[in-house]
Amino acid sequence: METITVYPVPKGSEKIWALLSHLSGFIGVPFILPLIVYLAMRGDSAYVADNAREALNFHLSVFLYSLVCALLIVAFIGAPLLWILGFAAMILAIIAAVKAADGGCYRYPLTLRLVK
Repeated sequence: METITVYPVPKGSEKIWALLSHLSGFIGVPFILPLIVYLAMRGDSAYVADNAREALNFHLSVFLYSLVCALLIVAFIGAPLLWILGFAAMILAIIAAVKAADGGCYRYPLTLRLVK
């Protein structure tokens, strides 16, 4: 059973940092931005730290899944899997950003929890 974390109402810039962490793949810094936000804000805001950690784990997982798909290109199934993975990553990042804007933290499915 998954526990639900209740956060205090996020202040102005906290929502922005949480949103940017999830949407960092769209602006071209999928690992760097969530890592910096997580390291900078983990002592100040549990809300931002949880969102940044979740986004970092997701982006790392997508990278690892992409490597596996790249290897499968030889078997002619890697290219379609890469397209599906890319589309799913975009949709999930948008869903997570909407959840973060509402003051919560989205748990991405099939994500390896590498950063705890």
